[in-house]
Amino acid sequence: MSGYPSVSVSRFRWSYFRSSPVEAKAVADEDEPKTAYELILERLKQKDKAEGVSERPLTQKQKSEIAEVRKVYDAKLAEREILHQADRDKATDPEALEHLEQDYRRDRERIASDRDRKIEAIRKR
Repeated sequence: MSGYPSVSVSRFRWSYFRSSPVEAKAVADEDEPKTAYELILERLKQKDKAEGVSERPLTQKQKSEIAEVRKVYDAKLAEREILHQADRDKATDPEALEHLEQDYRRDRERIASDRDRKIEAIRKR
């Protein structure tokens, strides 16, 4: 007993073991049924093609700009959370707490919306 689980090789084609990893994947994909996730992705790609939406890979410059935007907005969110905690610790009135919570949620949504808008603008360039 080698400690490895026994696997029946009969369900695989021998070409799977003799081919390159890319060819082996192609053989395996043909034989295996697709998952629901893969089917949905296929449908979305077909829908995008029908609507004329093309998929463009991001450049390194775009990736670095997006990373920078995320970093800045993550810092803004963290700063806002710290300020919110300080304000919450000072508040004693339940109505004031509710008002603070609403302001905090609104600020988080605004910051996230700004971040997403900037990222989308970078992607479209």
